[in-house]
Amino acid sequence: MQNLDLAEINAQLRDKSAEEIIKWALSLERQTIQTTSFSPNAAVMLHLLVKVDRRVPVLWIDSGYNTRDTYLVAEQLTEDLQLNLQSYAPLMTTARRDAMMGIPTLDDEALHKEFTRQVKLEPFQRALEQHKPEVWLTGIRNNETAFRETLDVVSWDSRGILKVAPIFYWDDKQVDSYMAENKLPSCKRYFDPTKVEDKRECGLHTGG
Repeated sequence: MQNLDLAEINAQLRDKSAEEIIKWALSLERQTIQTTSFSPNAAVMLHLLVKVDRRVPVLWIDSGYNTRDTYLVAEQLTEDLQLNLQSYAPLMTTARRDAMMGIPTLDDEALHKEFTRQVKLEPFQRALEQHKPEVWLTGIRNNETAFRETLDVVSWDSRGILKVAPIFYWDDKQVDSYMAENKLPSCKRYFDPTKVEDKRECGLHTGG
């Protein structure tokens, strides 16, 4: 895997459809996962995946701070698409963490970093240790954050996993059209306590 020529691969995949990119990733015949946050447009990648292979484990890091709407949509998508959903939660309950630290702001960088470790990075590390993936399908897009603008359809994650983003170059109109055409449910209210502000990474894709 380490000898893959990513420049050549990205050139080949740049104009391929999302389904073709997923099929390419699975053709590597390596342990593969897909992650989801069940955010408003997360159904796009989930729908694309099950059209190709619904057996792929879908990992959800449930921070414990999701809205009721998010949980309801997650249940609906899991049932409708027959997802192979694997959910991972923090070791500490939300109620206990609220009592101990609440949801830190970026003003306290150290506390917010610890909060992010507890609710996102530690559960994700447990998921990685269990599944030992070599390929990671993800719904990230290049126009979402400054960090993602530096990536491509295929890139190496800092953990040594091959990250494959089938809708990397989709714009908002393409995403909205796919959601509408396939009548996919979307949570109207979504909350990620680790991001704090738009265009900020939660830590999952940067490794911390």
